[in-house]
Amino acid sequence: MGLVQGVLLYLLYTALQDTLWPATAPLLFAPLVLLGVLLPVILISALGHLPRRTLAGWVSAAAIAIVLLAIHDVWRRLGGVDVLRPTPSGPLTVCLAAACFIAHALVLAGAREHRRIATYATYFDVAWTLGLQLVFSALFVGATWLVLQLGASLFDLIRLDFLSQAMEKAWFSIPVTAFAFACAMHLTDVKPAIVRGIRNLVHVLLSWTLPVLTLLVAGFLASLPFTGLAPLWATRSAAGMLLSAAACFVVLINAAWQDGSERPARVIAVSARVASLLLAPLTLLAGYALALRVLDHGWSLDRVIAGACLLVAACYAGGYAAAAMRRGWLPTLAGVNIAAAFAVPGILALLLSPLVDPGRVAVASQLARLDAGRITLRQLDVAYLWEHGARYGRAALARLESSTTGPDAAWLRTELAHLRQPDLDAGVRPLADQLHVWPAGTTLPASFVQTDWRRTLHSAHLPPCMRGQNAQCDAFILDLGGDVRPEVVVIGTDGEAGVVLRQDARGAWELAASLPLLLGDCTSVLDAMRAGRLRAAPPVLADLQIDGRRIPLEDGPDYPDCGTPPDSNKP
Repeated sequence: MGLVQGVLLYLLYTALQDTLWPATAPLLFAPLVLLGVLLPVILISALGHLPRRTLAGWVSAAAIAIVLLAIHDVWRRLGGVDVLRPTPSGPLTVCLAAACFIAHALVLAGAREHRRIATYATYFDVAWTLGLQLVFSALFVGATWLVLQLGASLFDLIRLDFLSQAMEKAWFSIPVTAFAFACAMHLTDVKPAIVRGIRNLVHVLLSWTLPVLTLLVAGFLASLPFTGLAPLWATRSAAGMLLSAAACFVVLINAAWQDGSERPARVIAVSARVASLLLAPLTLLAGYALALRVLDHGWSLDRVIAGACLLVAACYAGGYAAAAMRRGWLPTLAGVNIAAAFAVPGILALLLSPLVDPGRVAVASQLARLDAGRITLRQLDVAYLWEHGARYGRAALARLESSTTGPDAAWLRTELAHLRQPDLDAGVRPLADQLHVWPAGTTLPASFVQTDWRRTLHSAHLPPCMRGQNAQCDAFILDLGGDVRPEVVVIGTDGEAGVVLRQDARGAWELAASLPLLLGDCTSVLDAMRAGRLRAAPPVLADLQIDGRRIPLEDGPDYPDCGTPPDSNKP
């Protein structure tokens, strides 16, 4: 399964690099990428633990959810700043991975006990074991690549570079990575005792950091009456930091509590009870900080996500505080954790769906503030709505543009014109109109003009006219390779560094060489090139071949000065 996954991901990678189908269909490509990354991991982890019918149902449900959410992710970005990127967005990938992990642990635990809702001890064992499996599988992949790098270095010592060259190729690196990860998942699955031993060690280490964090947070909260809240609000990131502290508390409390069957050392038990109580003020402060920002500036993408995190934190804070105030070793913690585990995937699905899409909520909030008169049109962050509001933001701005009158209408049209210019080549002339082709009367190959040079691997080394900017360049067509097929030399009219472009065996255009920066007054040099006084010349010195390796030689200065006349005594 790991090999199949690696091959499929390599094919998708190749399609993306060469702009082939299905990379040309973003609504299809993004779901395929996520299915290729997430679904094999679910299958590998579920084999041997789920009955066939349960396995088929769970995998089908996961696949449908992944496809639908990926399609929505691409749909909302169509017309956005990354419309040319058919890959799924980062937030979607992270949230889907987290949701799949939690849901998979719930399914595995339920199947182990043949119940819809399993006991907490089973949930605890499955979730922590699965998490450590993923962590150690990633470490195993890293170790595999270190071993391969060592082996390649050894072969390089005897001038055999086949392994080092293969490691740089996608056809080798992607399948090897997927295969190594699958092997690690299998090995950790068939040796559960090893994973449980490591898990117990991790719990012990984490639990002993709980008293330190509890002491620090208690000191922080005790200092607030003396310092006031103004320094905290001045950071403009108080909610995020407070929620991060709350998340650390939840992890460390569970590492100390585990499944509740054994009470740890007294200092850890006391720290866990105190930390469970401190969660409530941390969450209240985070909620207050977020409320202040929303009241002052409305909802944004980050604030919507923070609001979702605050909702989860409130569930933990209320439940943990109730558990801490009861006798015994936090007796109701299990129920709180199970309820939160079912709630979190649902909240993530809402955020990734059109129902509570952060971009949609942010756009609606900002327009509501405008309609209520809390801000004027000129105070509206048009650029933010355009770039981060995705489809919703651009549709709202289009409606606003059509309905606005007076001086503000001209201002809004100007702002939108600046934002639209880099989008989909708007305002940028076609490449053929920016190139002066020499010799005069010749035309560039159709495949050259149709190539999207901005998406090539060497786009950063190309002149500005080929990177989607309005600039003029000269293009000289001549045969430099001696193979009948002509190369194209492109150089900026102001003497910028030029490039030599050629077709490979498949007919695709690629960067063959770079032309050094021309210094000084290059007018005469460029005029001579335009007049046709240029030709392909053999090198003054041939390249060296040492033990089968070709070593090119360079003569003369690295950066020729156009102001220096040529030496007639040189050949």
